[in-house]
Amino acid sequence: MSALDQSGLEVLDRAECLRLLSTARYGRVVYTVDGLPAVQPVKFTVRDDTVWFQTAVRSALSRAADGGVVAFEADALSEEAAWWVTVLGRAMTTLGVPGPDLSWRPSPAVRELRVGVSIEVVSGRRFVG
Repeated sequence: MSALDQSGLEVLDRAECLRLLSTARYGRVVYTVDGLPAVQPVKFTVRDDTVWFQTAVRSALSRAADGGVVAFEADALSEEAAWWVTVLGRAMTTLGVPGPDLSWRPSPAVRELRVGVSIEVVSGRRFVG
């Protein structure tokens, strides 16, 4: 049986966190703008211990993510259970990384920048009730 935290939630190990992340399509990236936290929903994928998503080239997120430390969270909820995984890591930006389309728009009208967040710290919890 898995360990429980003080709230009675199942503590997920790294392997289970990464497995659950691979089942989700949408998450939230948390970054800093002018010293304050900002949250942006994103469509994402996980590849090679990195969370990848896209944003507009000149967005606040692209500026904050260029070498900055960010948090990323994804979850799933149902009537019977819930899980959530949080990643902390340094972000990097690139224009030329091939991979799946991660844009919100079917054909982006603005130039998209790919952002990768290295999975340096990962934690997760599951509630089954």
